[in-house]
Amino acid sequence: MIYDLTIRGAGIFGLSIAWEATNRGAKVQIIDPNGAGSGASGGIVGALQPHTPDRWNAKKQYQLESLLMAEDFWRSVDETSGLTSGYARIGRVQPLMNERGLALATERKTDAKARWGLAASWQITRDAGAWNLPSPTGLYLHDTLSAIVNPNHATKSLVQALKSRGVPILTKAPEKGATVWATGWQGLRDLSKHFDQDIGGSEKGQAALLRCNAVGRPQVFADGLHIIPHLDGTVAVGSTSERSFDAATTTDSQLDTIVERARKTIPILQDAAILTRWAGVRPRAASRAPLLGPWPNRPNHFIANGGFKIGFGMAPKIAHTMCDLILNQNNAIPDDFLFLLGKNISG
Repeated sequence: MIYDLTIRGAGIFGLSIAWEATNRGAKVQIIDPNGAGSGASGGIVGALQPHTPDRWNAKKQYQLESLLMAEDFWRSVDETSGLTSGYARIGRVQPLMNERGLALATERKTDAKARWGLAASWQITRDAGAWNLPSPTGLYLHDTLSAIVNPNHATKSLVQALKSRGVPILTKAPEKGATVWATGWQGLRDLSKHFDQDIGGSEKGQAALLRCNAVGRPQVFADGLHIIPHLDGTVAVGSTSERSFDAATTTDSQLDTIVERARKTIPILQDAAILTRWAGVRPRAASRAPLLGPWPNRPNHFIANGGFKIGFGMAPKIAHTMCDLILNQNNAIPDDFLFLLGKNISG
């Protein structure tokens, strides 16, 4: 078989680039020794949230465009696969804890209107979106740009959609055509060793999935917690951020603390049974931005990595950008994302 593109890594970046490439008529193979969604992309949280609309920069603009692309992206995947990704643009509610938080939220309304336009709103309200969610000020920040996806379901939907297009997902095979390295935190580690500079590494996260039907309510961000009402009648709560860890996929007392905090924040979770305890490792670039672009001094090889906590939110736009680069020789990668030696280091 002749392939135009080989993708190493079957996480959200690799699968999404493969999907976009097949939509453009490319022949694609994916190689991942551990199988699809075996890393952070097989998680359970799935909060697709924008950064604050003030202090605007290229990263926030790129993220905005990707979040706005997400609905069509996941609709086309799900229609092809016959499965569901769990995508829904349900918005987000956040209690305003003090006068300073209220002042910041008020100031950012103007920026949201200027940057988001009519695509989404940033509102201060007394409505907690049907949640019994305490707020010391009695007020909440509500944005309509935030969305959700069920990472595990979304990965399965992408895999099935790609299989229906004849895209194999292999554990081992020779590279053919151009090669994209979307190999997660291990790939960042290997790049750091290869180039002898701090390009990136890993951060562990833990989350839990509870049995609680809160469909129709917005997601919650409160007390540093993400509380995500999935469309299948479960609620995900998370997550930890651990730069130092021993066991990458083992849950521990830090997750117990997260669950307890969530139960105190959302009363209806107090008696909800825990269905899944999850832990995984996110690829965290030293620059804290996705790393995209040609592999320096290695012709026809490309890098797409560093999704960190926003991989699913960035994936639709990154897939489009990488296919523009590889298939059409059009480099539209923002300077902050472009992989350059000596640049993508901690600063």
